[in-house]
Amino acid sequence: MKYFFSITIVMFFWVHSIHAQKNVGLDNWFNRETNSKTGQLYHYLWTDTAWSGFSRWGKIFTDKGAKISQIEKPVSSSLKKLSVYIIVDPDTIPENPNPNYIGNDDIEAITKWVNSGGVLVLMTNDAKNCEFTHVNMLTSVFGIQFNYVSLHKVPKGEWDKGAFTSFIDHPMFKGISKIYLKEISSLTLTGCAKPILTENGIAFMAESCYGKGRVIAIGDPWIYNEYIDHDRLPADFQNHQAAENFADYLLKISR
Repeated sequence: MKYFFSITIVMFFWVHSIHAQKNVGLDNWFNRETNSKTGQLYHYLWTDTAWSGFSRWGKIFTDKGAKISQIEKPVSSSLKKLSVYIIVDPDTIPENPNPNYIGNDDIEAITKWVNSGGVLVLMTNDAKNCEFTHVNMLTSVFGIQFNYVSLHKVPKGEWDKGAFTSFIDHPMFKGISKIYLKEISSLTLTGCAKPILTENGIAFMAESCYGKGRVIAIGDPWIYNEYIDHDRLPADFQNHQAAENFADYLLKISR
């Protein structure tokens, strides 16, 4: 009887852990670049292990027990499997001759998903390196507008020109004193959208509630492989810890 009881408890927690696992989906539709040398999809993907990829942030999620996936066109059947949906740097024509722009059907599917409890993350890029018109059609629903600018420019080797050192009391910045973001677009916020990272009164990260869900917007893909660790960054930058905090926060607030 005691043995049976123990097995039952183990099985309960095993089944519970499976059902509780969060699925973090990364867009591979609006961002769909092909490497001219390899012919393979790359750039801000979980599967891209070069400096251009997100494989290291993906490992942070999986080390925390989450499942990661890459999804194509966001339809209700694919979105309903996700706890977090991340869109990064939608393509411009120079990056992709036939870009998949965010359309009205995408906006309808994504906003319904967020409204029902999904957590959406949008990380764009600076002016000329990201498609803004259709992105802003989506983000305007949540009171967020990406501005067509390029701020925090960093001359070669002048790393501190890309430093942010002032933070509000937010879980993303727990224990953080310095992070690096370069060539970043700023944000214009309305409604319930609130800034979570600012400098000189300019918003660079923001958060907005929408129905049961949440939206987080950042004007740069700042924690891709090249700048998440210290391959290039000086040791006093804490992008890796910030990426850990960001993953923890997303998993905590998602369903």
